[in-house]
Amino acid sequence: MTEKEKMIAGQLYNAGDAELTALRLACRRLLHSFNHAHPDNAADAAGVLAQLLGGSGAGLQIMPPFHCDYGFNITVGCNVFMNYNCIILDPAPVHIGDNVMFGPSVSLYTATHPADAAKRLEGPELGLAISVGDNAWIGGAAIICPGVQVGRNAVVAAGAVVTRDVPDNVVVAGNPARIIRQL
Repeated sequence: MTEKEKMIAGQLYNAGDAELTALRLACRRLLHSFNHAHPDNAADAAGVLAQLLGGSGAGLQIMPPFHCDYGFNITVGCNVFMNYNCIILDPAPVHIGDNVMFGPSVSLYTATHPADAAKRLEGPELGLAISVGDNAWIGGAAIICPGVQVGRNAVVAAGAVVTRDVPDNVVVAGNPARIIRQL
């Protein structure tokens, strides 16, 4: 397997691999174009997002600046809104459903490292997929950790750190996030 294939499959991989380094650089170029697009020319920004993301539905709005590692691992449904300064570290797939809203400075981190210090010092990285269900609302500065699935209609309170899966139709808050209410 190539390092890219290992990365996408959720296996340990070498992020310093030449192909992955080139893909991150290409992503940074596209992000620069998106983040510096003239606000009166939405077509330019939409065109860059079409090149950057692995797929997106109609009605996607991302307020710049936006940051990610690769872009091609991110798929976004219809009518999704991401407020300013969202970050998606995407060595593993990220799926965002329809009608999802992100507050400012929301971060989704699929990237992680081995917990064992000796293994970590060898340099391998790991990515664990994240999904956000339809109609979810992720509050400002919330962090979604590697491998987490956020359910349909769920609300993640501002500033929450989500370390475990969130069921459908609940509100979670805190660090680590816990269910505080059923919807």
